[in-house]
Amino acid sequence: MTIENVSWNKSFGGWHKQYTHHSDVLGCEMRFAIYLPPQIAQGEKVPVLYWLSGLTCTDENFMQKAGAQRIAAELGIAIVAPDTSPRGEDVPDDADGAYDFGHGAGFYVNATQAPWNRNYRMYDYVVHELPALIETHFPVNDKRAISGHSMGGHGALMIALRNPSRYTSVSAFSPIANPVNCPWGKKAFTHYLGNDPESWKAYDSAELMKHNAQPVPALVDQGDQDNFLAEQLKPEALLSAAQAVDYPLELRMHEGYDHSYHFIASFIEDHLRFHAQYLL
Repeated sequence: MTIENVSWNKSFGGWHKQYTHHSDVLGCEMRFAIYLPPQIAQGEKVPVLYWLSGLTCTDENFMQKAGAQRIAAELGIAIVAPDTSPRGEDVPDDADGAYDFGHGAGFYVNATQAPWNRNYRMYDYVVHELPALIETHFPVNDKRAISGHSMGGHGALMIALRNPSRYTSVSAFSPIANPVNCPWGKKAFTHYLGNDPESWKAYDSAELMKHNAQPVPALVDQGDQDNFLAEQLKPEALLSAAQAVDYPLELRMHEGYDHSYHFIASFIEDHLRFHAQYLL
């Protein structure tokens, strides 16, 4: 489980660093970013918030645009941001170079269909391999929360719902809440998981929430001027599922906000303080 440090920048008394490593799960070289708050200098082991980004993103988008480091430094929370898919010349990609499938669009599932099942196992990478790597190499404890945006919001909610004992809390910005019923989800799931929509439900947050027996506290923020709101994101499906089973979900609609990192930067402090209630 060797890692290589490829960049580092001091930030709010802590450090933002990028590392590369070979992933046995994904069968390729991967990169992740980590923010280590200043509390580690005093010998503290800190909890970790895992951030999952959306379509077309890498580990860099959130770390550079969201402005999360200031509050993470205050609270003493590490942030880990993986890439959004396996990458490399030997990793299959969309034949037409589409942004919503293949490289940059792993959807945080374990693919079952060839040729995607050779590399596209982002679920196992995020849930198991990456945390084991982080907890081996960095001064962190075993408390984890998870969050994300758009495709990453789908990943965060779905992963927390499937692994409630691994995460103290979950949050999302503009998540793809019901992927079995939207164009992005149908395209990705058909290629990665096959033609049986019933099998897709294992990776659908709205479907999983209907049958959840061990709730993880959840916060979701959505802008009402998001171009993808009606066709792709479907927060009403998530809210309906939560209401049906009395799930501890707070879903907030924000007037005038869109799908961009301007929206995330506006409310990221709320999310970090929400997670801090459970991580600290």
